[in-house]
Amino acid sequence: MTRLPLLQVDAFADRPFAGNPAAVCILDEERDPAWMQRVAAEMNLSETAFVLPTDAGFALRWFTPTVEVDLCGHATLASAHALWQENIVAEDAPIRFDTRSGRLTCYKDGRFVHLDFPAASLSTAAVTKELVEALGVEPTLVRETDNKLLALLESDRVLRNLTPDFSTLAGLPCDGVIVTARSADAEFDFVSRFFAPAIGINEDPVTGAAHCCLGPFWAARLGTDAMTAWQASARGGVVKLRVSGERVDLGGMAVTVSRGSLLV
Repeated sequence: MTRLPLLQVDAFADRPFAGNPAAVCILDEERDPAWMQRVAAEMNLSETAFVLPTDAGFALRWFTPTVEVDLCGHATLASAHALWQENIVAEDAPIRFDTRSGRLTCYKDGRFVHLDFPAASLSTAAVTKELVEALGVEPTLVRETDNKLLALLESDRVLRNLTPDFSTLAGLPCDGVIVTARSADAEFDFVSRFFAPAIGINEDPVTGAAHCCLGPFWAARLGTDAMTAWQASARGGVVKLRVSGERVDLGGMAVTVSRGSLLV
């Protein structure tokens, strides 16, 4: 019987049961994508990451319970955390992942794991009747990026009190909607939430990939390249950001909450 290491890690969290949980499966050989999708459905978390050692570092793929995705921040952070914690990689050594979004590098700085990710470009989009109906509020402006919408809301309070219609959201012609606003808490520069029922995630607790566009968006509005963000889901999580040209450095903590073996 094959036993594959399987960990559940809370990413962008400094304690258990916060941040965004991801399953991390460390493979010993290439596996069929259909098998990986079934495992991700079984795990039933927003993302399951599959890590395969290679001559150049590690190959990394991410699956929601229903689809494979091109980029996932919290599951990348969880994967790097797992490799360091399991002593597969020395803690002072960077980790290089080859993914559908290119080469991604992770390194540690104390308790923080940093992810070197591509910055996402933004284009103007319309404030449609369908989007307003789905969110229940009218955004100040809307931008489009990587088949997602980014909607700026009037205030932190409006964002936190939002109760979207997920069935209507799922029918929009995009993978998900990021909502954001200036933070009412001086500890943070901005707040956000992310809804993606079309890919099997009603609300993602903390979304690293969303901050690849949130970083450049707020850097331009605030006139700074270094920011601290709060994703205001029920679990919540802190993301440290530094924008540098076409790259975004995302920093967060992680906690392992379970460790076991996949027996199939």
